[in-house]
Amino acid sequence: MKNLKVLIAGGGTGGHVYPAIAIADAIKKQVPDAEILFAGAEGKLEMEKVPMAGYRIEGLPVVGFQRRLTWKNLLFPFKLMAGMLKARKIVKAFRPDVAVGVGGYASGPAVKSAAAMGVPAVLQEQNAFPGVTNKMLAASAKKICVAYEGMERFFPKEKLVLTGNPVRTAFFEGLSEKKEEALRQFGLDPKKQTVFIFGGSLGAKTLNDAMVDGAGMIGSNSQVQWIWQTGRFYEATALQSETAKLPNVTARTFIDRMDLAYAAADVIVGRAGALSIAELCLVGKPAVLVPSPNVAEDHQTKNALALVQKNAARMVADAAAGKELLKTVFDLLGNEKERQELSANIAGLAKPRSAEEIAEVVLSLAKAQAKA
Repeated sequence: MKNLKVLIAGGGTGGHVYPAIAIADAIKKQVPDAEILFAGAEGKLEMEKVPMAGYRIEGLPVVGFQRRLTWKNLLFPFKLMAGMLKARKIVKAFRPDVAVGVGGYASGPAVKSAAAMGVPAVLQEQNAFPGVTNKMLAASAKKICVAYEGMERFFPKEKLVLTGNPVRTAFFEGLSEKKEEALRQFGLDPKKQTVFIFGGSLGAKTLNDAMVDGAGMIGSNSQVQWIWQTGRFYEATALQSETAKLPNVTARTFIDRMDLAYAAADVIVGRAGALSIAELCLVGKPAVLVPSPNVAEDHQTKNALALVQKNAARMVADAAAGKELLKTVFDLLGNEKERQELSANIAGLAKPRSAEEIAEVVLSLAKAQAKA
């Protein structure tokens, strides 16, 4: 397809930004000379990560509406108006064939402006419970690409395409062949079971607290070894803890080679963000999910439950993690049959062609628009 132009809008968090970049890469793979422009929120993650991935981005002066009482909400209507005006200017200047909204602050003004000018729009919803922006934009969209079944509760059924969440699939290929390298990388004993626990690059307080408070249980079960990513926010306290000094614990602030951590693990413990879950499905190993309570609409709990209901993961509530998390992990390590069932079921939910399928939806709309 010649002279294809695609506007991709949204961001704010890695859970929005990285899928957006994966979609852009998939479009470029199918149409190498496609011109792709991103619209993001000024000062947010996308303004750094998108140019690093090789794409152009325009920033919008938008902010989110805070759910608590704060003076910042007084700025919201003014920022929204300024964002809409700039989004209209961007759409008029770029003249995209298709607009893609991935959620987040910038998605609303950009997709709304594009749709108002007759540009067909595609939404990508990562979570089992949709964000406010995508729910508001649903009427403007031609197609809505979703990661979970049952999303007709929120969106018109005829618009839905079940694609899964786009992640870096090449990153997860051949994990079983990497196990020996992974054990060497982390200095682990091949005869022992391994748990990988992580809370993202910044860390998760609940997971770190469970590790710090569980020094006795972890130390007395020396037949199990741990890879513990503490995250940058908690490195000082976590790395100085008794747990971090145990011989069966390898504690790191950040892990660059996540593929090796996944390859080494027999059980994985983490949050239930959409991107993490998409990765865990590709990894295909038993997981214990501890949904973060600090997210809009408690969507991580809904993401986790979508797996639990298919016997594809175990879940521990954030408030109960102090008492139950380590016990749940040790129970799972002692139950090979359940581990095999969880592995098979979570792997069955993997969608390795997600980015390509979303790109195909985008291209089909562009072709239909060209014929119109």
